[in-house]
Amino acid sequence: MNLDKVFENNKNWIKDKLALSNDYFEELGKGQTPELLYIGCSDSRVTAEELMGAKPGEVFVHRNIANMVISIDLNAMSVVNYAVDHLKVQHVIVCGHYECGGVKAAMQSADLGILNPWLRNIRDVYRIHSKELNEIKDEAKKYNRLVELNVQEQCVNLIKTAAVQKASRERGLKVHGWVFDIHTGNLIDLKIDFDSILKNIMEIYHLD
Repeated sequence: MNLDKVFENNKNWIKDKLALSNDYFEELGKGQTPELLYIGCSDSRVTAEELMGAKPGEVFVHRNIANMVISIDLNAMSVVNYAVDHLKVQHVIVCGHYECGGVKAAMQSADLGILNPWLRNIRDVYRIHSKELNEIKDEAKKYNRLVELNVQEQCVNLIKTAAVQKASRERGLKVHGWVFDIHTGNLIDLKIDFDSILKNIMEIYHLD
């Protein structure tokens, strides 16, 4: 992409927004009150707000390779705490997508250098669910199922956090797992059972 074109596009975008409302940017500058925290993949084909039809200010977004929620990742944990404790979002969404390069890389045995410790977390998902995954003979279907299971496990990781547990008790915050089908454009709700997961892990992960 020609970078000069980016600035030209920006000017045209400003004109389009001001044509809708002369106060558009003044209103935008007043702050944000998003109800959703969206944790998605950095893949350039998956644009969070666009696929949901959301407007600026409606969704707080965090993206990384393969939409991971890792307890020692200070970037992700800072986003979760800020969104939950300070912005008071009502819903936290982990959204994966089919054809995820990060998940595909984790299924390979290649040494990928600095990516190894990151991808190990996805390999742990495979290990946890290896019985189910190894019974799937079609590699494409196995790959898609690992995408879904990875989303599920990242939702569990969210539910382990103190911020999410506290917000769940105090104001009914929920965690959701979605997958974006890159071939059809459909968002698929995996229907993560938040209450059941929370109940099952409380003995070990309960935080006051």
